[in-house]
Amino acid sequence: MALGANFNTYLTLRMKLRSHAKCETPSSLALAAAPRDARSATMRLLLRINGGWTTFAVRGSTPGCPPLDCPPRLRYLCGMAPIDPNSQREFALQVVQRLRDAGHEAWWAGGCVRDHLLGLVPKDYDVATSARPDEIRTLFGKRRTIAIGAAFGVITVLGPPGAGQIEVATFRRDAAYLDGRHPEHVTFSSAQEDASRRDFTINGLFFDPVATRVIDYVGGQQDLQRRLVRAIGDPFERFKEDKLRLLRAVRFAATFDFALDPQTASAIRVMAAEVLVVSPERIAGEMRRMLVHRRRVRAVRLLLETGLAAAILPEVVPHSDDERTRLEHCLAVLENLLEPGFPLALAALLHRRVGSAQAEEIARRWRLSNKEISRVAWLVEHYAELDHARLRPWSEIQACFVADGIDDLLALLDARAHAGAVDPEEVAWCRRQRARPEQELDPSPLINGDDLQNHGVPRGPVYRKLLQRVRVAQLDRIIDSREAALALVDRILSEETSHG
Repeated sequence: MALGANFNTYLTLRMKLRSHAKCETPSSLALAAAPRDARSATMRLLLRINGGWTTFAVRGSTPGCPPLDCPPRLRYLCGMAPIDPNSQREFALQVVQRLRDAGHEAWWAGGCVRDHLLGLVPKDYDVATSARPDEIRTLFGKRRTIAIGAAFGVITVLGPPGAGQIEVATFRRDAAYLDGRHPEHVTFSSAQEDASRRDFTINGLFFDPVATRVIDYVGGQQDLQRRLVRAIGDPFERFKEDKLRLLRAVRFAATFDFALDPQTASAIRVMAAEVLVVSPERIAGEMRRMLVHRRRVRAVRLLLETGLAAAILPEVVPHSDDERTRLEHCLAVLENLLEPGFPLALAALLHRRVGSAQAEEIARRWRLSNKEISRVAWLVEHYAELDHARLRPWSEIQACFVADGIDDLLALLDARAHAGAVDPEEVAWCRRQRARPEQELDPSPLINGDDLQNHGVPRGPVYRKLLQRVRVAQLDRIIDSREAALALVDRILSEETSHG
């Protein structure tokens, strides 16, 4: 293993760790890596979370692959461990049972209860308990726990392979949220107080997996039946505590196809501009989850109706009938995408509203990755590049077919066809071209600068022009050999001389 592979492993881990939900601020995370032995492909990774350093020995891998030998705690932090839903559920039950056996109250809490009652498979499980953080770590062992959120009473318990991890949180009451995102400190409390501090009633439920019963202090069961997103208590207070909840309310309403409680919706409208207190990464995270979901168009409409779009994405807010027409077209295209990635979905929303420079500015504002920024801007710039492709010379459209974003561009073209902007036959023709062998799509150039020099052409700016014209002729199948290419060069030079 070469040193470069170690460095690739480090970069892969750094990217995964920085994108992990628990590492939301640059100050909370720092990484340093140094190869211990390039020959054995082992490196030492130092991970800093909330001020404490942890050392991991990681065995490197070939570029583009995850580490071959990665400790369980690091695999969790990188989001690399595959999860089996049945094993995950069984482990969540075992965590509750073990806490109960030790004399503590313990229930499933939050989103997993909501999903369970809606008949959905929870993506993860949280446990709320009367046990204190040090008691949780003692019970499950420090090697199988991570104290990332210990200051807020949260301990992550790592499960066996396939079971993932469970966040075990002590019942608590939050102090003031002075920064609009996090409480200054927490006080351990009762289950009822813990439920009352949460954001929405549908997320404030507890579930006893041993007795299979719901514990509801906030009316969440009724709101699930009514298909309603309602803040717990005073919505203004809930949103004042954590401004991210403004976006989360819209996401829950859209993805579950629920209504927004009128008082909750009113509070969002009044406080919409305050969402900018939230970090750009967190805003982008919520937008990512909304735009890749199948109810993405409803999410956008709710963002517009509540005034949140004016705060986080003013570029799409229409101010005239023409702008409304173009926005509706964008929403129709967005609706017709099939399981899009975030860059494609964002480009679909933006493509008739802004140019590529503005699209890039939006992506940078949300601090997307460089790859995502480039993809969004490229799609917005080239969204109409394949319109009427069948009628155009291959040399005009070939660059799109060999670009990294061609599959996203074709998906966007297909969605535009379903929205009535493009002939479906154009899409079918483009997909047939995409299926051609790579050598046909992007054949090797017939000649290069050395060939021109050997042919007696004096060096200079003319090389670029000659090679471009030869390449166009090659792609359009006017010439197909080195000899024909050089003959074309002679004709071009002769024409320029005669017109000189």
